[in-house]
Amino acid sequence: MIAETGLAALWIAAALALLQACLGLGALGREGASLMRAVRPVAVVQALVTLTAFGALLLVFWRTDLSVKLVAEESATTLPAMYRIAGAWGNHEGSMLLWVTILALSGAAVALLERRLPERTLAATIAAQAVIALGFFAFLLFSSDPFARLPVPPAEGNGFNPLLQDPGLAFHPPTLYVGYVGLSVAFSFAVGALLTRDVGPAFARAMRPWVLGAWIFLTVGITAGSYWAYYELGWGGWWFWDPTENASLMPWLAATALLHSVTVLATRDGLRAWTVMLAVVAFSMSMVGTFLVRSGILTSVHAFALDPKRGAFILVLLALYIGGALALFGARIATVKEGNRFDPVSREGALVVNNLLLSAILGIVLIGTLYPLAVESMTGEKLSVGPPYFNAAAGPLALVLVALVAAGPVMRWRREELAAVARRVAVPAAITAVTLVAVLLLAPGIRLLPLLGLVLAAGTGAASIAPLWKRNLRRTPLFTWGMVVAHLGVSVSLAGMASESAFTRETLVAARPGETVRVGPYAVRFVGIEPVAAENYTAVQATLVATRGTAEPITLSPEQRTFDNPPQQTSESAIATRLDGQLYTVVGEAVPGGRWQLRLWWKPFVTLIWTGGALIALGGALSLLGRTLPRRRPKVEQDGYARAY
Repeated sequence: MIAETGLAALWIAAALALLQACLGLGALGREGASLMRAVRPVAVVQALVTLTAFGALLLVFWRTDLSVKLVAEESATTLPAMYRIAGAWGNHEGSMLLWVTILALSGAAVALLERRLPERTLAATIAAQAVIALGFFAFLLFSSDPFARLPVPPAEGNGFNPLLQDPGLAFHPPTLYVGYVGLSVAFSFAVGALLTRDVGPAFARAMRPWVLGAWIFLTVGITAGSYWAYYELGWGGWWFWDPTENASLMPWLAATALLHSVTVLATRDGLRAWTVMLAVVAFSMSMVGTFLVRSGILTSVHAFALDPKRGAFILVLLALYIGGALALFGARIATVKEGNRFDPVSREGALVVNNLLLSAILGIVLIGTLYPLAVESMTGEKLSVGPPYFNAAAGPLALVLVALVAAGPVMRWRREELAAVARRVAVPAAITAVTLVAVLLLAPGIRLLPLLGLVLAAGTGAASIAPLWKRNLRRTPLFTWGMVVAHLGVSVSLAGMASESAFTRETLVAARPGETVRVGPYAVRFVGIEPVAAENYTAVQATLVATRGTAEPITLSPEQRTFDNPPQQTSESAIATRLDGQLYTVVGEAVPGGRWQLRLWWKPFVTLIWTGGALIALGGALSLLGRTLPRRRPKVEQDGYARAY
């Protein structure tokens, strides 16, 4: 009865979403006051019913109810409890139910908490959120039923993808989904404001926390997913430009541009059309990512669906939602009044250039992701667009963007003098020059992009704290600290990326037990191989002892695991982390002569990549708290330029 309860809850939630949409749109009429009083509780009840459906799915996975088709296909009684639960969203149907559950909860939160918007605009926003939910309810009910029963339950399930049997599954997909859904809320706010012709600072202030929250979760999800792939796949890389990785990067790029734009509109009443358009683009990118991962056109550890019919359904939803929003944008943009004007040399001007660069990078990633798929669909020819294209096309623009991060925050709003900006960035510029000379002397053969990355990381790191100069730090608002920490995180991540690219050392050998191999500053002795048995796999485990100078030896145990259900082999890396980098080890197959393949990397300062990502997310969290918690309004500094947005 649990599966039937979940399915019934889905149908009821879909009916409530339809009612919510009708009430919200009806509230735009003359008799809207009474309908508006009804739409809020309907949104809350719809969220609770949807949550009930997701709870039912969790329960059937927890109990391993093999009479449910999805459980039989994606789980097994031999799985550890954590993976039985996380497996509920580690598949196509479950991930979509999680998606719509977060969507419903977000709509309820808007209905309960939002009090700053006019009633008509709020009603249109809640209606737009319900319309989005309706499409995904239809998708679940008619194309991807998570509660379908099997006429004859199997004796054992098919098991769970071994690559996903990792604690990372417990938090990586949910954080990304919260980010995607946060962008759907921003999209609904934009649609609501267009419907009521109410695009202005009040609308931006209501939308900004949702954009900021979505951006934080996307940052955490991408950072965590990058590290998960780094240690789980055993390839030694932190980013592969895989289409499913790009599917999460593209919404983040759009959300970053939207975050800056909505801040200008909320605080300075500028960039009105930019803000609405970017809200549409950001949600479009989340829908494109959903289509890529769940359409069946990709084969990846991240891609769940293998049925092209499901992809067609999602493609129709994408066309309806995005096409409808663009049509509404085209019809109503003429009614959006021009905001306050500003000079090209100003903080607003810098943010416009920032948005243009982010949009250009987004376009490069989008083309590089979709072009091979389009060619394959039309000609059958498989093309590979990988790091050489993305690094060459997007890398220089990203470095220009980082340089702009150094200058933008020290500019005044509305109007600025170039000479004044030059004075404020004099110290960071000097640090940049010193770093350039030092790197050229210490690493004369370094490639151009890593060189520029290291140099800009140093200068941007110094410039990121410029908004704190000559300020009373105790009275500095949290959102200013948030901006500083986030921009500092950008420089830290850039330093890690450049160091990893420039200074990584790799050794691939076939070694016998007792032999010693060198990689970077380490001497690694291959002690031997032994079998290991765990709850759901068997493995051969290598024992490696790494020494470096007079430091204490490090013992590492990489594994080659063999899973029976489903049958698959995986490489489990063993990593030693030190302040100046990571020693990354992988054991491969046995080769003739009693030797084993060993792949070793020394990656200087690679952990800065994820440390920077964590700082960026922390900066976003501080900004969100600073914008939502009550505070005393700080005194404006005499120099005027240091106030953060």
